[in-house]
Amino acid sequence: MAYPEDYLHPDEELVLHLHPHWWYMAGASVVLVVAVVFGIVALVSGWWDPVKYLAAVVVLAALVWFTERLLRWVSTHFVLTSDRVIYRSGIVAKSGIEIPLESINAIHFEQGILERILGLGDLRIDSASIAGVSVFDDIRKPDRVQNEIYVQMEANDRRRFRSAAAPAAEPSIPEQLERLHALVERGAITAEEYEAKKADLLGRM
Repeated sequence: MAYPEDYLHPDEELVLHLHPHWWYMAGASVVLVVAVVFGIVALVSGWWDPVKYLAAVVVLAALVWFTERLLRWVSTHFVLTSDRVIYRSGIVAKSGIEIPLESINAIHFEQGILERILGLGDLRIDSASIAGVSVFDDIRKPDRVQNEIYVQMEANDRRRFRSAAAPAAEPSIPEQLERLHALVERGAITAEEYEAKKADLLGRM
């Protein structure tokens, strides 16, 4: 499921949108497969009815757990944009966090041996925002995500620097004439000064 573009700010670009690694679903998937096999064996082997009922309960419980994990997987979003890191999770009760790129101080990732083989790990972001230290589990390829966040941080810093260094736009001639008229009405300039400046501005049009 793509991250809704409506959630982004004007001129904000979506860079990464990740759900948890498939390993998040591994336990529930294995239990469901084992439960289904058990149910099939119980059904075709002519076991006692109580055993068949037990197998049905086991299959149903495994299916409920698998469905709950799948819904959580679908509703968990780790998003990187050109301006911020966004995390959303929850089916009914929802939680989330947003970390502006300019407030991030450091990014760390951790991977065990098995996690490195499978391509997942935990990502920790230290920031000067209210969030402080935020830990995100089961992130796909956390080293690449870490690098991409740093890339977007540098790009964001360059945009902010250019914006701060850009000179303010000069008011239009009609706006300058309005300001000039206000000055002469307040007596800040004389009528002669007003006419001279007005003629100069009109000559530029």
